[in-house]
Amino acid sequence: MKPTFKATILFLSLLTSSQLFAQSKSAAEEANGKQFIIDSEIPWQDLGGGLKRKIMSYDETMMMVKIVFEKGGIGTPHKHVHTQMSYVESGMFEVTIGDKKQILKKGDGYYIPSNVMHGAVCKEAGVLIDMFTPMREDFVK
Repeated sequence: MKPTFKATILFLSLLTSSQLFAQSKSAAEEANGKQFIIDSEIPWQDLGGGLKRKIMSYDETMMMVKIVFEKGGIGTPHKHVHTQMSYVESGMFEVTIGDKKQILKKGDGYYIPSNVMHGAVCKEAGVLIDMFTPMREDFVK
């Protein structure tokens, strides 16, 4: 059975509406519940100071974020209620957690308990993969 012209137009208008809706979602909204995370499809957010961030995926219980640091970039000391674990994908970082400092390189990682002051200084351009629980609501607003 051949589709009618009217049915074809209706299908195309529905398809176009859904594509426009998908395009109007923010990158953070697109990452919500994403099961297959394709790095090349996720836009960077420029945070300034030599840092860029990608929200890879999240739900209300956890979040994964990729951060690129230029040499000398600073993750300003801060604290938050979220528990955090981070993996050094590349580069070299001086990481401070509480009153302890450690130089970390590719393959290393660190754990930050809730409400503990922490920060990082990038000694050699690199990438951190951060995991938060619960998810960082402030990153998606």
